[in-house]
Amino acid sequence: MAGSSERIVVIGAGMVAHRFAESLLSRVEHPLELVIIGEEGLAPYDRVRLTSFFDEGAEALALDPAQVQDDPRVRFVPGDPVRRIDRDEQQVLTVSGERIGYDRLVLATGSYAATLALDGFSLPGCFVYRTLDDVQRLRDFVAHRAAQLGRPLRGTVIGGGLLGLEAAGALQGLGVDATVVQSSERLMSAQLDLAAGAALRRRIEQRGIAVRTQSVTTRLDPDRSGQVAGLEFKDGGYEATDVVVFTVGVRPRDELARKAELDCHPRGGVVIDAGCATSDERILAIGEVASFEGLAVGLVAPGYAMAEVAATRLLGGDAAFPGYDLSTKLKLSGVDVASFGDAFGETPGALDVVYADPVAGVYKKLVLSDDAKTLLGGMLVGDASAYGALRPLVGSALGGDPAAYLMPEGGVEAPVAELPDEAIVCSCSSVTAGRIRSAVHDEGCADADSVRACTKAGATCGSCTVMVKKLVGKELAKSGKVLSNALCEHFDLSRRQLFDAVRVSELDTFSAIIERFGRGRGCDVCKPALASILAVLVGKHVLDGENATLQDTNDHVMANLQKDGTYSVVPRMAGGEVTPEGLIAIGAVAKDYGLYTKITGGQRIDMFGARLEQLPEIWQRLVDAGFESGHAYGKSLRTVKSCVGSTWCRYGVLDSVGMAVRLELRYRGLRAPHKLKVGVSGCARECAEARSKDVGVIATETGWNMYVGGNGGFTPRHAQLLAEGLDDEALIRAIDRYFLYYIRTADRLQRTAPWVEELEGGLDGLREVIFDDALGICADLDAAMDAHVANYEDEWAATLADPAKLRRFQSFVNAPSTPDPSLGYVPERGQVRPASGEERRSGAVLIASTTLEVRR
Repeated sequence: MAGSSERIVVIGAGMVAHRFAESLLSRVEHPLELVIIGEEGLAPYDRVRLTSFFDEGAEALALDPAQVQDDPRVRFVPGDPVRRIDRDEQQVLTVSGERIGYDRLVLATGSYAATLALDGFSLPGCFVYRTLDDVQRLRDFVAHRAAQLGRPLRGTVIGGGLLGLEAAGALQGLGVDATVVQSSERLMSAQLDLAAGAALRRRIEQRGIAVRTQSVTTRLDPDRSGQVAGLEFKDGGYEATDVVVFTVGVRPRDELARKAELDCHPRGGVVIDAGCATSDERILAIGEVASFEGLAVGLVAPGYAMAEVAATRLLGGDAAFPGYDLSTKLKLSGVDVASFGDAFGETPGALDVVYADPVAGVYKKLVLSDDAKTLLGGMLVGDASAYGALRPLVGSALGGDPAAYLMPEGGVEAPVAELPDEAIVCSCSSVTAGRIRSAVHDEGCADADSVRACTKAGATCGSCTVMVKKLVGKELAKSGKVLSNALCEHFDLSRRQLFDAVRVSELDTFSAIIERFGRGRGCDVCKPALASILAVLVGKHVLDGENATLQDTNDHVMANLQKDGTYSVVPRMAGGEVTPEGLIAIGAVAKDYGLYTKITGGQRIDMFGARLEQLPEIWQRLVDAGFESGHAYGKSLRTVKSCVGSTWCRYGVLDSVGMAVRLELRYRGLRAPHKLKVGVSGCARECAEARSKDVGVIATETGWNMYVGGNGGFTPRHAQLLAEGLDDEALIRAIDRYFLYYIRTADRLQRTAPWVEELEGGLDGLREVIFDDALGICADLDAAMDAHVANYEDEWAATLADPAKLRRFQSFVNAPSTPDPSLGYVPERGQVRPASGEERRSGAVLIASTTLEVRR
């Protein structure tokens, strides 16, 4: 790349464009201007995790902006799409009329969601599943339409591929009765054979999602109001529905390239060579818009590989795109599916090794070379735990009996030392085993986290994390080292060891603990971890004395910090139960302080926009109204979600609300390695979604069934049955012991799901500890929980009674009551939200923080 003021323009602001920008900016050593033009009006976000929006919100999908948007060499142009490329003038023309010149142009426009040419495809209630706007509109429609009809909706997903199954899971999570319609004879037909597809179908149907295969949709019918109401099929069948989601594939966004007369493939996509160059040497194409060797593929991993190649080429290096890795892994709670390599055995002479358990819904197949030595590919349904170990071995000798990877107890211990340097360990970022070895031996990385930061291995979908950790451990062992489980650089002990050390020594301050068991002054890893341990073992207020200096940002002020520097206020509503008087009190507080209000997934009300100096005033009013801290800010029990159970519901078997209230009041304030969530359902219909919680409780005719190890988030897990038919007291004692055993033995920030998976003996071993007292600790666990319950105090009520604690709630030390003048808001849907940077620059901020006066 030559010249001191060369400008590179990127059309597109998705994941691949973001990766290209990161790679280029991290390596360039001379002046550069990078212009990134986005269509959506949003910063780049993680489209791979789009379904996580429904559980975690849009903020959780944002890619780290610091490395790109905040770089002074970058100009980010959101919401102003390019409408024409002028190759003669080397300019792009945006919709707003701006002309932006370029020296080199990179097309990263991605693809769009395809639909079917059907009568009725544009009826209200029909959606695609591609962008953040798509899923936001889908969520809002479902909520509005369900309220309008007064019943749960029926939803249909047309397309039974990877994205279709994710969309069906999302609809189910929104309370919609979902059906997947597939035109071929099996689900995920591009990745799975007939037997694997059948196993997957059983798994999907077990989750309560209906499946129709060999069903070709011919028409969508409206109801009298014009909303979509049903689907007609080629065989004469009919399916009633209230919402339809199309997931029938994607098409490259190559219209700009075609208008600019760049070479495009007849089936779509801008034709590129191995260096990502188009027919115009000044223009490159990367990601889903690019067609390489006749293929345009809608996966992020090949796009990342192209981004790295394009950046290298623009920096004067030599790199070539190696071709498409079509490995896929389904990210759907309770359904484990993976496909990789030559999964269909199309290589001449290929051999299949198959393990099937139809009852358990498990099907595994490895495809081997004709001499049964080289791994060519595979399919895993029902148990994909071996995916991370097997996929890097494609093209290499398997190094052992293939059956060992397929049997129920096999598949997790891969011959890591046998991996050749060129084997791809992380397909999302094209990180090889050799690159990871180099990070360990040449760059001093001593654990999986540092390797991820250095190489990006495991930073996207996370499916290779276990493999990366094992490989790092093997490489450290070669150097005579071990993979450290030390809490941080200040403590050689693991969190579990440190917990035991503090418990036995009875030390009650961080200073005493680090003096005896550690070194230095501590850091932002060990301080919050010790604060949590001390909260469990000692029970002092989080802001008492030295404790106050140990807390995370949120615990430090007992509120969740928001993007604009304000805080949210979340009072506890045990079991989701609240009186009319309580609702009125919350409404008055929110109205008087100008707070945005929203009902959370945990069945309570969150109030956003409180300034630091307002927190004590707000909490004083809430405490006076009978509320207490909801601990939304802490690594502790968050909520116990419940349905109305037998008290109101005609299907309820037991009093789920009463049990939920009892559990929440028992475990409130209980600090843990990570947040804890509980759900209680009054019958098997599972309206409280208990099996997505750390502890799930479901009522049956014979008592309570207890499930453990569930969670939502980035790696969702269904909770597993631990015990059944428990009475109230037996259930509570079992949860007591489960929580405290987890708190004592889990790693820092480890949720219950991976903790359960890693426990020696698995669920059977856990049952022996909790019910059979195999470790002889049950009496100790019972006493510890009884002490927690007896010593509980509301943190906010205690703070309001202590003038020393109240002094920390000031925005400005020299002007305690002065609000932060940098805050600004705009009205939206009858409330306010923080103004965006663009709204501030354009003068669209209609409400300043100083005008949100408190009404007395």
